[in-house]
Amino acid sequence: MANAFLALGSNLDRPLLQMQTAIAALTQDPNINISAVSSLYQTPAMGPPQDDYLNAVVQIETSYSPQELLCACLAIEKQQGRVRRECWGPRLIDIDVLLYDNLIYQDKTYQVPHPGLKERLFVLIPLYEIAPKLTLPDGETIAALLQQFNQAEKELILKINDSILIPGR
Repeated sequence: MANAFLALGSNLDRPLLQMQTAIAALTQDPNINISAVSSLYQTPAMGPPQDDYLNAVVQIETSYSPQELLCACLAIEKQQGRVRRECWGPRLIDIDVLLYDNLIYQDKTYQVPHPGLKERLFVLIPLYEIAPKLTLPDGETIAALLQQFNQAEKELILKINDSILIPGR
């Protein structure tokens, strides 16, 4: 079984429900076991003007290969009605594979670790919450990456609850 981290985000059509639905779908997948779920965070959107996002990070164990895990995440997005219209635009649900074991991988359409991982506080803060001692494949720690951001930037990421409902737990 591989250890992986997924980032979830939503800012359309009742984002909390979208996040809960995505986590329920992950829970129902026999090739995925959820180990930890961060708190839910409200964060300003990147890209064009739009509503704030709800974000969380989920730690999983999976028997999927990295490519199979990506396909499973994209299938959940599609099942929830996600349509990709514009880069960084509003979305019902976004599920990104942040890390997969200690793997460094890249092809034409997929990269692990996620290419934006180190620059996105809305990912680093919830990732640190559930894995504070995590070291990336390149040797950098999540704690060190967080120190690169100032307090004003960190204050834009609002923790809104301690956990989101995980069905069956």
